[in-house]
Amino acid sequence: MAERDFLTLLDFERAELDEILALAERLKGDLRAGRSAAPLRGRVLGLVFHKPSLRTRLSFEVGMRQLGGDALYITDAEVGFGKRESIEDIGRVLSRFLDGIMIRTFAQGEVARLAAAASVPVINGLTDWVHPCQVLCDLFTLREQGLELDGLKIAYVGDGNNLANSWMHAALAFALDLRLACPAGYDPDLASFARVGGGGRGRVRLFRDAREAVDGAQVVYTDTWTSMGQEAEAARRRAVFPPLQVNERLLGAAAPGALVMHCLPAHRGEEITDEVIDGPRSIVYDQAENRLHGQKGILLHCLGARG
Repeated sequence: MAERDFLTLLDFERAELDEILALAERLKGDLRAGRSAAPLRGRVLGLVFHKPSLRTRLSFEVGMRQLGGDALYITDAEVGFGKRESIEDIGRVLSRFLDGIMIRTFAQGEVARLAAAASVPVINGLTDWVHPCQVLCDLFTLREQGLELDGLKIAYVGDGNNLANSWMHAALAFALDLRLACPAGYDPDLASFARVGGGGRGRVRLFRDAREAVDGAQVVYTDTWTSMGQEAEAARRRAVFPPLQVNERLLGAAAPGALVMHCLPAHRGEEITDEVIDGPRSIVYDQAENRLHGQKGILLHCLGARG
């Protein structure tokens, strides 16, 4: 396999995404069966963080070690991303030391510039525009639950943020029936919305009423109302979003046995209630665990290793 970047789900054909999901399934099975291999022995992944993280750091760092490689945690204090040095110079220098770069930052354009300058694969751990690793790992979790992805009815309830955008991108490859419930003024990326509507395997619809979006859904997904970097908007958002809270009453509109997902961290009592996130329909912690296995699949695919 050739090495490649992982910047958005838009960059991948369905067959490639299926291959990564199959890798994740095999790697998880191997780990649980006590089978070990080291396909990334001697390889080092740089982890560049401009935003704090629990799951992203743990999954990539532990994943690299389980695959026989190593990971190096790098903060902006060392790098001065685009300030002390240009993004292009940083990409070229990191490429001389590392076998791959994972970056969790704010601007998608800066990730694209880093990837253009780097001669090693760059993996997008999160930007304000997309969260592709999270959504691909979530697709793995849903498939693991025995759900057929093609035709799956997913209701995303909340802010039209990076997760909503990556779910729309997933709908281009998979035949998802995606319903987005977002308040006016908090819509997802409209260009991505139009792109799904204009082609691709799935479809996407936008609702203002959460109950309409959830009606008959097999999966109900939510995220925090206020993401990192939006703290100044928190009070205003808490006044706008309560009708979109995922609670038992809202779940009553979903399909029988519908599953509940949240990428974490959760603000309990805001976008989701304790009763739901800790309830029998929740697969939130399966999601969290599967960041490890899904991203190991991404690492092998992007670093050109077969495992």
